[in-house]
Amino acid sequence: MLVAIIQVMVSGFVIGALARWAIPGPDPMSVPMTILLGIFGSFLGGGIAAAFVGTDETSGDVFAILIGSIVASMLILVLYRRFVQHRPLTGPDASRPPAEPPHLGTMLGRPGHAGPPQRDVSEQLQKLAELRDDGVLSDEEFEAKKAELLGRS
Repeated sequence: MLVAIIQVMVSGFVIGALARWAIPGPDPMSVPMTILLGIFGSFLGGGIAAAFVGTDETSGDVFAILIGSIVASMLILVLYRRFVQHRPLTGPDASRPPAEPPHLGTMLGRPGHAGPPQRDVSEQLQKLAELRDDGVLSDEEFEAKKAELLGRS
């Protein structure tokens, strides 16, 4: 059982790495993400290829299943880049790494994990005081925003 799990992980890593190599541009993926890419591509592409060519364990059938697995992994990677990282596949922006690797919570649509980190409250209060001193904010607006900031922390 353990040997089978290790074989799946190794083959997933190899297929995922081949898919990442075939699609130009940087992909800041961890090793576990590469393994998952290869495993999902193997199930999808390998299953479709096996349905078409069969599973007679001849070298042609095994090769077709392997190619199907790699192509499906490449397709998953293209979709990941396009819809998760919001990067184009061609042009100068394709070779630029993503601004920030997406967080799992962001990909699952959970609030609180997305967006830039909040600035320190004291820093925000200092900027508000500067705006008040410059006459941009009234004293009432300053106090209302200050109460909002201090209530949030």
